[in-house]
Order: sequence, then structure tokens, then C-alpha cells
Amino acid sequence: MTHAEHPHRRFRLVLIKPSHYDDDGYVIQWFRSSMPSNSLAALYGLATDCAARQVLGTDTQIVVDAYDETNTRIRPERIARDIRQAGAGLVGFVGVQSNQYPRAMDLARRFRALGIDVVIGGFHVSGTLAMLPAITPELQEAIDLGIVLYAGEAEDGLEALLRDAAAGRLQPIYNHMATLPNLAGVPIPWLPPDRVARTAGRMTTFDAGRGCPFQCSFCTIINVQGRVSRRRTADDVEAIVRRNAAQGVQSFFITDDNFARNKDWEPIFDRLIALREQEGFTIKLTIQVDTLCHRIPGFIEKAGRAGVARVFIGLESINPDSLLAAKKKQNRITEYRNMLLAWKRIRAVIWAGYIIGFPADTPATVARDIRIIQHELPIDFLEFFILTPLPGSEDHQKLALAGTEMDADLNRYDTFHVVTAHGGMSRGAWEQAYWTAWRSYYSPAHMVTLMRRAAATGISLGKMLTMLLSFWSLSLVEHTHPLEGGYLRRKVRTERRPGLPIVPAWRFWPGYAADMAMKHARIGSMAARLLLVRRELKRDEAARDYRDLALTPVSDDDALELLTVTETARRAAGTKLRPLANAR
Repeated sequence: MTHAEHPHRRFRLVLIKPSHYDDDGYVIQWFRSSMPSNSLAALYGLATDCAARQVLGTDTQIVVDAYDETNTRIRPERIARDIRQAGAGLVGFVGVQSNQYPRAMDLARRFRALGIDVVIGGFHVSGTLAMLPAITPELQEAIDLGIVLYAGEAEDGLEALLRDAAAGRLQPIYNHMATLPNLAGVPIPWLPPDRVARTAGRMTTFDAGRGCPFQCSFCTIINVQGRVSRRRTADDVEAIVRRNAAQGVQSFFITDDNFARNKDWEPIFDRLIALREQEGFTIKLTIQVDTLCHRIPGFIEKAGRAGVARVFIGLESINPDSLLAAKKKQNRITEYRNMLLAWKRIRAVIWAGYIIGFPADTPATVARDIRIIQHELPIDFLEFFILTPLPGSEDHQKLALAGTEMDADLNRYDTFHVVTAHGGMSRGAWEQAYWTAWRSYYSPAHMVTLMRRAAATGISLGKMLTMLLSFWSLSLVEHTHPLEGGYLRRKVRTERRPGLPIVPAWRFWPGYAADMAMKHARIGSMAARLLLVRRELKRDEAARDYRDLALTPVSDDDALELLTVTETARRAAGTKLRPLANAR
């Protein structure tokens, strides 16, 4: 090997997935967060490939670090010191959503003050540049501070960005929105084991494909990743599974917004089935699908064999008028129970998303809908979201272009704060309806029902108890959305949003300790109640025979309230049932 082949220069690339602030201005952070960031994994895989290929020359070693702020404290001074010692480098904020943009900017300002180059990418930058005609004030502020903006996906652009950074010729904006890169054969997303170990359950994430064919008006993904299915090959997915299994990780959240519309779902499932059935891999998968996936021949059956243990479904509403208004025409309430029971047959735990704040919603209709879901649909976990005009969505574009008032503080765009007006509810009523939905669905009585359904459908009571306790405590004790939750909330006294006072240590720590004690007392009390239910069900020989309306197969004579919530629902049910009646 020649002297030139021995790198004598270093370039340090630091990838950071920022968190965001809670209502008291503290960074939302946990000792163990729920799961790794797929954006961070994707960028880490691309970056380490650039390092292996020595894209900055054979005399330059690229060192890549990855941090997820939901489980790691970010210390700009230390990171800046490491970059200066290396001689060159770049801090990249990856996958930055709108609610994370203020935190990313606060950290970026500190890095810029220390003389470090910074780039911000992710859905907020990409969606805003894609959907609005001019640079918005918060993006212009970043440009004015010398912060680079990166729009679009990084597969075709990261190498050029690194070269520009190393050469000191970074541009204000790198806009790759016009190109949607092919994903077949590109470097796979992955994170080192010490990063994965900071998350609960040793689960990691990857995207098998990107793009969704539907047109939901509240969605940002279709305007950032497109509506055409682009996907990794079955070989790519196998490589992801094998690499992670080698470091002790075999649980995966496939982050495709709708895996059922990945055109290569079957060869991917077939490869995973072979790994499980022929080589003994203990793969466990969580996937996201639409409400018509049960119509795809063989999809759910193969999902079960491939290791799908949890499935997330964008239910969004049981009011067909709301679904039509949001351009979510693919959701058909007449199909809901058939679809959900099909997933129950493979013993999958079902998560569903439910949006509150469609034009027809009122506190009374939301309460009615939650009650109907509890009694008539076999959903295990319901996640509630406030209808939010996220930058990058069609909803946001329409409001922005019309000059409609929306909150200026992007930190609130986290889908559990109201950020604009509603035609039929005040802001206070809207937020109250939202939190009432959490309390109603995760009432002690309904959690007992969910435990009974788990026992009847062959789902582990221990896992059901753990997840119920997690959803209940994160939403109703921590007042944090379960999607950004974790275990044991951590607050750094001095890491408070700029403009808010730093609480003196003598007052902060006793208050923090008391708050933790109170919360864990509540969690312990609920855990004891659920443990008692679990013990009784394990002793009950008839627990497997439990049936209620939600677990009962659909019949032509069903008189479901679900099918009568609006005139549109009644018409849809009539259209569905009429051919059956005529066939008798």
C-alpha cells in the first residue's frame, strides 16, 4: 500500500435526529426511547458507505457519528471540539419534522457560533420547499445564519454534499425534490448496536420502499417521497435482517407508509418466510398498511408467516364524510371489521390511528365514535391525532395560500396541539375532545376488555399488559404521544427552550424527584390492576372462549351502529348489503 493510501486527514460527520420541546420548554428525552429513527438509520448507512468508498479521497478518513436526541443528550461544545480536532467536519440534522425544527435551529445556532458547518434536512424543509411558492421566514433565518438546507432524499446527493463541505464550498440550498432515487441495491439503513441499545425492546427500523399511491390531504409523505412505489429488493431486505441479527436485533419496524402497496411485498415476505422457516430466524415485524389490504390475495397470510406481530392501520375516522373530505377514499367503513378480523386470525396486535378535528367532528360525535370503536371493532391500540396542517401537506398549502391564521410556533405542530381554528369547535373544546378520547379508550374497563380479547385470540397477555401500560401512562400520565415516548423521562435542567428561565437547582431537583415519584405511583397502581386481570385470565380455562361483538364474524344481519353514523354510512352499508339480500 502506498503512502497516499493511508488516510492522514479526517473529516467528522455528525448525524443528529433532534427531539422537540414539551409544554414547559424541556427537551422530550428518555433513558430508553421507543425505537430508532429510520431517517437516522438511512443516513448512517449512506454515510458509512461514503466512508468505505473514500469519497473524499484516499488520504481522508470519514468518521461518522450518529445521535438520537430522544435518548441522548446533545452537547454542541464537545461535538465541536471533536470536529476541530479532526480538522474538518459537518453536523447534519436528519429527518427533521416541523415540530422538531425549532429545536434543530436552537442547536444549529450553537454550532454556528462555534464555527461549525451545519445542514438541516428532513420533512419540514422538503415539504415546505415542495408545496409553497417562496422561502418561508424560518427557512430564510437558517440561510441567513449560514445553515445549509437539504431538501429531498440523500441517496443521490450525500456524496456531493460531503465533497462540498470538505472543500469549503457549501451552497445555501441543496434541492433534490425533483429526483426520486431508485432504492434497489443502495446502501442499507442500519445503526450500530450501541445506538439500538438505547431504545426499548432492541427494535430497529428500515424502509422497504417509499411512496404511497393515495392522496390524503393531511399527509406530507406523498409530497416529499412521491406517489410512485420505489422499493428495495428482497436481497436488500435480507441483507438488512442478517446484518442486524448479527448484532442481536431481530425485531423490525418497516416504516413504509403503506407496505401493502409496495409492489414487491410478496418477494420480500417470501424471503423473510424462508429465513424464518428454513434458517430459524426469530424475526418479528411491525408494518403499516391500509384498510383494504385484506383484499390482496395472500397478503395477510404471508404477513403472518413472515413474522408480522404488529400492524398499524390508518383508520383515521369511522365517519365516511370526514374520510371523503380528507381524500381518503380508500377507507371503507363497511370493510373495517372484516379487515381487522383477518389480522386477528394471524394473532397480530392491531394499532390504529384516529384523527380528531375533521370538519364534521364535535365533542359529542368524537365520544360517540370512540364508544362505537370500543364495542364493534377488534382494535387493540388506538392512537389519537389532532388534525394538523403539517407543512408539506395539501391542507397546509391551502391554508397558507389563503392567508388562514395558523400558529407560528412550529414546536406545536406535533399532532397533539391545536394550531388553527375549527369550524365547529373552539380550540379549548377541540383539545378537550382529544384528551377525553385518550381517557375514554384507555379506561380501566376497556383495558380489561382488551386483555380478555387478547386471551381469546392467542396474544401474549404479558405483552398486551406491557403495551397497555405504556400507552396509558405515556398519554395520560406523561401527556406525551406514545409515538415519541420511551421509558423514564429525563429532563436536563439547563436544556430549556431559549427565552424560558433556567430553574435553580435547589428548586428543580426536588420538583423533578416529586414529579417522578408521583407518576410512578400512578403507573404502579395501574400495573397492579392489570397484573391482577392477567392472573385471573391465565387461571380461567374459559378465557379462550370469550366473545363479544367486535370478535364476532360479520354477518348479513349485522345491525352495527358503525354503519349508521351518517347518511353516507347508511347508503354505503345499503349498497354493500343489497346484493346479498337479492341473492337469498
